[in-house]
Amino acid sequence: MLVPVKWLRDYVNIDKETQEFADMMTMTGSKVEAVEFYGKETNGVEVCKILEIEQHPDADRLKVTKVEVANGEVLQIVTNATNIKVGDYVPVARIGAVLPGDFKIKKGKLRGVLSEGMFCGAEELTIPDQYVEEHKKDGIYILDHQDSFELGMDVRDVLGINDALIEFEITSNRPDCRSIIGIAREAAVTLGTDLKFPEIKVNGSDEEMQFEIDIQTDLCKRYCGKVVKDVKVGPSPYWMQRRLIEAGMRPINNIVDITNYVMLELGQPLHAFDLDDIKYNKMIVKLAEEGEKFTTLDGVERTLTSDMLVIGNQDKTLDLAGIMGGENSEIKNETASIFLEGASFAKENIRATSKKLGLRTEASSRFEKGIDVNLTEMAVNRACQLIEELGCGTVLNGMLDYYPTKEEVQKVTVNPQRINKLLGVNVSMDQFINILERLEFKCNLISSDKLELEVPSFRLDITEDADILEEIARIYGYENIPAADLEGNATAGVKTENQKFMDKIKENSIACGLNEILTYSFVSPRGVDKINLPENDEKRSFVKIMNPLGEETSVMRTTLIPNMLNVLATNVSHKVEEAYAFECGNTFTPQNGLPVETKKYCIGMYGKEVDFFSLKGIVETILNNVGLKGYEIESETTNSTFHPGRCAKVVYNNICVGTFGELHPDVIENYNLGQRVYVAEINADLVFENITLVKRYSALPKYPSTSRDIALIVKDEVFVKQIEDIIKANASDILESYKLFDVYKGSQIEEGHKSIAYSITYRSAEKTLTDEDVAKVHDKILSELSEKLNANLRSN
Repeated sequence: MLVPVKWLRDYVNIDKETQEFADMMTMTGSKVEAVEFYGKETNGVEVCKILEIEQHPDADRLKVTKVEVANGEVLQIVTNATNIKVGDYVPVARIGAVLPGDFKIKKGKLRGVLSEGMFCGAEELTIPDQYVEEHKKDGIYILDHQDSFELGMDVRDVLGINDALIEFEITSNRPDCRSIIGIAREAAVTLGTDLKFPEIKVNGSDEEMQFEIDIQTDLCKRYCGKVVKDVKVGPSPYWMQRRLIEAGMRPINNIVDITNYVMLELGQPLHAFDLDDIKYNKMIVKLAEEGEKFTTLDGVERTLTSDMLVIGNQDKTLDLAGIMGGENSEIKNETASIFLEGASFAKENIRATSKKLGLRTEASSRFEKGIDVNLTEMAVNRACQLIEELGCGTVLNGMLDYYPTKEEVQKVTVNPQRINKLLGVNVSMDQFINILERLEFKCNLISSDKLELEVPSFRLDITEDADILEEIARIYGYENIPAADLEGNATAGVKTENQKFMDKIKENSIACGLNEILTYSFVSPRGVDKINLPENDEKRSFVKIMNPLGEETSVMRTTLIPNMLNVLATNVSHKVEEAYAFECGNTFTPQNGLPVETKKYCIGMYGKEVDFFSLKGIVETILNNVGLKGYEIESETTNSTFHPGRCAKVVYNNICVGTFGELHPDVIENYNLGQRVYVAEINADLVFENITLVKRYSALPKYPSTSRDIALIVKDEVFVKQIEDIIKANASDILESYKLFDVYKGSQIEEGHKSIAYSITYRSAEKTLTDEDVAKVHDKILSELSEKLNANLRSN
């Protein structure tokens, strides 16, 4: 918020240098963003009166003027200005004056004619162009209201550009500070002086106003208004225009300027209606019609909705409540009577309407933060007082005041001793109460540890004792609160066992040559279609997002495979020849209450050196290294995401903990992968629940081992797992290990059959095995293989 210091001085005595004052305000919580000393670069510019204007004898575009300055002294000035005339009062920079940019005025001649100075325009006076009237642009700045200054006066005093402008950062919790009075109130407390509140008095006329108000919604908490007749619309006085300009508002006319002036001064927005546009002497506050069209003062037609608050008469809408008036009721040059409105609206409604329409104004920015309901009547009377003082109209007697439910006084009870302890200071009770009373709290001391406070109505941010602690701290002075080291017992951060388990999976994945990826949990529901999940698959039951950014992120994922395939497809599209990736992430299953989160582990691979067994080897390596023992790899032919002949599942205690294999050709086509791709998805939570972390010691064997190799001819449909199950079931306790070392199909093998070779190692923990001991077990294994799998020993 921009605050002219000269305006601030009307309400508080500032006996400090401006920069020192700004620093003090920052220390008490009113942060200063910048301090601008306007007019400081302009020195020696005085007020003069033009006495004569003659044509330059040797230049068509130049004029020679005679001007009067202080004490009857007359100067000759040569100028090319076209907007001046005899009798005008203008600013002149005399010989020796300094203008912005360190430009010094010197005595000289223009085309042979002596010039003893230079007339100044708005640019030389550092007046922003947007605040300059048309007839003063592109020429000399004509001084109006000649009766208010004398010849020879410093133009900075005449134009009020000899002070400073302070920009305050007003936080959203302090709407009371969005006014000159609000800042003055803080300044008075900071400087330890009194606030000089403007004395508001309206004389009024003998004529009673005849006006009604119909409030049809509880979104209007209070509504006040007065009628002014015999209105004379024209420019407002310079001092008012200057204050509005410095505060960032453009002067319009005296009536509108008064409403803006009061808004800046007190913080209460006002609105003036042309009384002829209202009709029926009745104002209605209601909700807009759905789809209603309304043209605001900025000339834009807006479409309203049924939750927007409007003000109008029986026939039409005249005002978008709390935001902007309508083009159909603005103050015009011929306006003769006005209805002056001040109201208090629900801040939530004003903010919502402003946001929907994309229309934010000085008024809406105040309403949406909250305004003291007691300001409403005061602001209307203040505006009427200014109207009378400036001779803009006649204020009729009476006040329209709709205030059905009076605001209750906010009360807070605090413990001063506790606040002192929390701050680490010892503020005496007298000083404690003094600070709060300077802040306009009413204090009722009940006991040494109980102080009851009545919160002033403008302090909408005070609701609990923590707010009072902040008030004491900032006024007592943060610099007076001693610094203290933090105390506490630090605890070492320790990962859970589950977190350590996931770290181990990641470490082993990286060791196997995989790269970790991370994808979003918000996905598109179409992903399950692209991986060919059946219509009744439980993974089609999603947790849906209530307010998604779009369809692509509208549900929570139930599987990691679509995300993995999107990443692989991106690599393929970028001509990456091979990719090895993994991801650890949560999937989400809906239920009553919060969804069930399941940790999943996914692998995705493609490349020339990748096949089904490459993926199988990685899966087994990781499961073995994280401690899952006794799992089985079984063929899987029913999973529609994978190729039916190149898919397997990991089974533990008859529970499927994961699936891996080559993608189905349809899925490959859906993702435009163009080659064989291998994917695995493991339920990491199930694996974690069944891992064995205890490692058992086994003594080195005392007795030698012996090995037997067997090469079996079996049918193509026989799986090696069937052979291994028979070996384990019949080898008794002397079987140490077995290893598949050859699978062969060729001309020497009968069509529809294959040769599978194993090396079996036997060892006893109790003795050295004899050939008879081994033969007994070995022959039994061969017999079972022959009987159950029709397996025969290969003879060549």
